[in-house]
This record gives sequence, structure tokens and C-alpha cells, in this order.
Amino acid sequence: MSDTMVGPLMVGLEGQSLSAQERVWLGHPSIGGVILFSRNYSNPAQLGDLVASIKSIKSPDLLVAVDQEGGRVQRFVDGFTRLPSQHQIGMQFEKDPDGARELAWMIGRVMGFELREVNIDISFAPVIDLYMSGSDVIGDRAFHSDPDVVIDLSGALCAGMRASGISPIAKHYPGHGSVTADSHVTLPSDPRPFETIRSTDLKPYSAYRDVGFKGLMTSHVVYPAIDNQPATFSTRWIQEILREDIGFSGAVFSDDLNMAAARTIENIHTRILSALTAGCDMVLFCDSKADLDAILQSVPSHTPTSGRFRIETLYGSESECLDQKQLADWCGRLAKLG
Repeated sequence: MSDTMVGPLMVGLEGQSLSAQERVWLGHPSIGGVILFSRNYSNPAQLGDLVASIKSIKSPDLLVAVDQEGGRVQRFVDGFTRLPSQHQIGMQFEKDPDGARELAWMIGRVMGFELREVNIDISFAPVIDLYMSGSDVIGDRAFHSDPDVVIDLSGALCAGMRASGISPIAKHYPGHGSVTADSHVTLPSDPRPFETIRSTDLKPYSAYRDVGFKGLMTSHVVYPAIDNQPATFSTRWIQEILREDIGFSGAVFSDDLNMAAARTIENIHTRILSALTAGCDMVLFCDSKADLDAILQSVPSHTPTSGRFRIETLYGSESECLDQKQLADWCGRLAKLG
């Protein structure tokens, strides 16, 4: 383990190679990771070069992450296996539970293998929110409406990811699937009492040992029966319920602090510090066109020691041995679904 501290800010990039200014920003001690999007990708070779340039900037390496869930949220498509949505697997579970578990594991294995081939550390997956047909933002990104099925299938997907050496990061704690509004454009509110949330949306998070994710991402949803702050900024949700009551010891990431629901705190400096104070180990700021110079002046230069240890467990590792013929078969099966 390096003596150098890991910064608490994960940022987005503008293009498919690093600009001179981005190289300077990424060298700042407050930045500990980079999240990539479709705008950063053209083909696997270009992506591998970009990740290599990111990781060459400092030691310890910057963590590199992506949302590669499958379905409508898959940032890298051409040159990667087209993955089905999680809800397709959930529907398969209704007819063939064992077959659905196999497919979920296969998604994790193939997705993780392809990402590790280009040295990416983290995929923000699986989505362990509950399925609700009226949800604008989650919907078919979720496996199922039954939390026990979500636990079952997400556990299989996480096992496949871990076998490929990629870190699974579940989302969106404590549950985004039961609200209709999209937190990218407004602040959703879930008025249900805590006991209802605990027995439904929160259940997959409480089963984190069975599911096997190494970290989670918070939601920008407010649950007024529990706290008047969105979960990302809530000490009650992160430190009391997640850490103390549930006993979760993995890393906590915020969702993008540039989303509309997070901008209920107007000042970005206050937003970042509020999320870190609430208990996030690393916060995301994905606006690639922002002037980071002003932002970095107020961001702590490192995560607290406990958060540092949690973050440093997330670097990618070597994949378990994988027969290329078997991989090609899995990719073909998944591509037919995707």
C-alpha cells in the first residue's frame, strides 16, 4: 500500500485523449479517479491508450471507472460485447431461475474481462434498485421488483465481475427504483416510511455480504420520513443506517454532483464538502467542461485514512483463467440478447 494519499474527487474528461490542462488537473492531490463516458471512446485500442495515459500521471494510480451496466447504459459498445439489460435477465428468472443466474454471472464475467483488458478498475454495476415500470431513470436497468430476486441475480453478476478482476459497485443506495422522477433533471422524493423502505429497496444493501459488491453509489433522492437531505448528503443514511446499522464496510461513492438533484445545494464547493462530511469516500463530478482550478481549491487533498483503505481495495486485479473458446461462446450468447 502506497504512503501517498488518494484524493476524494473522481472527474470526467472531455475527449478521447488527455489535454495538457487535464494532465495538470489529474496530477492534483485532490483527484483520485476518472470516470469515462461514450465521449471518451472510439475503439478498444484508443481506450487502452487513454487509460494508460491516465494511470501514468501519478502513484498510486488514478482509479478508472465506467458505467457499463448493459442495456441502455453501456458506454463502450463498438468493439465490446453488447450486453442485455438487467431486466431482461429478471424476466428470464420468471421462466428459468437457474438459466437467469447463469446469464447474470456471464454478464459480469464478460463485462469485467473486457474492461480489465483495457485496465479499467471499476464498473458502476450492478443496479440493485427495484424494478418499477413507471420509473423514468431506472426502469429496465433493474433486475426485478422482488428484492430477493435482485439479491440472487446481482450476487451472480458480482461473482462474475470479481472472477474477472473488476470491482462491482452497486447503486443507487438506499434505492432509486421506487420513484418516478429522474434525479438527473429534478430532485425525486420518496415519502414512504422507513420500515417500508427497509423491507423492500434497502434489502439488497442489507444483504451486501451475499451480493458481494465492494462499494456502492448513493442516490440523489430525498426520503423525508428519514432525513430532509438527499441520501448523498445525509449522515443519517450513510453513517448511521449504512455503516452502523447495516455494518457495511466498503467504499461509498456519490452519484454525479453536477446532476440537478444534487444542485439543491447551489454552491459546488459546499456540495462536495457536504457529501464528504456525510460519509462519502469519493465524490463524482462529471462535467468535463468545468474549470476545475476553482473547484480544487476547496477540496480536501486526501480521503480520511479509513476511506483510503476502502478505496485502495478497488484497483483491478488479474482475471481468473478464461478459455478463449468459452469466452467467444459467452459473448455470442449475450450479443443475441443485447
